[in-house]
Amino acid sequence: MCFSATASFGAGIILSAISIATIKKVDKPEQIYFASVPLLFCVQQFAEGLIWFSLTSSTYYPLQELATYIFLFLAQVVWPLLIPFSLLMLEKEEKHKIILKIILGIGMLVSFYLAYCLISYDVEAKIIGAHISYLQNYPIRFGNYGDLLYIIATIGPTLFSSIRRMWILGVIIFISYLITAFFYADYVISVWCFFASIISIMVYFLIKQMDGTNVNSNLKLNING
Repeated sequence: MCFSATASFGAGIILSAISIATIKKVDKPEQIYFASVPLLFCVQQFAEGLIWFSLTSSTYYPLQELATYIFLFLAQVVWPLLIPFSLLMLEKEEKHKIILKIILGIGMLVSFYLAYCLISYDVEAKIIGAHISYLQNYPIRFGNYGDLLYIIATIGPTLFSSIRRMWILGVIIFISYLITAFFYADYVISVWCFFASIISIMVYFLIKQMDGTNVNSNLKLNING
């Protein structure tokens, strides 16, 4: 995260434990995409920890570019695709699937554009005001609409999912975005990813809930049968 290498690695270690616990709860193949969210946040936090080291010690300087691109690739390219896709894979209701497919299309637009920018333009991580700021020389073509489309792609699926309590995850992440944008306007990518990674602990409980729902459904079928 944007406060220190210790905080980033500490968050990464916690998320690694959550990742293992979440993946162990996977009951069906379609759940693995959503269950992988804590694991990818774990990788992201470790990458930012390496960025901290590379910016504060010449020993780790050769890792700076690689770690920066890993962090931004996950933050800007993976999440707009993975979140809508993972929830689409879980969805059972046809009317919700239609909405999620539309959001996935928006996510693809955002992801492909940011992937193009990440490849084509210079990016740099710097410590500014005791925080990590990512300087990206991207052309402003979407303007503020780009931020809106990103939010729709990453938070929207949780609000239109029929899965019980999924909307809570979306609301909490959205509130964390508002807090980040207000208090850390120059470090939104870093700080919001930290908040979202910690919030992703709820992914474990949602996967566990799905497992419990499947068990209850099987019991009802056995009783009725």
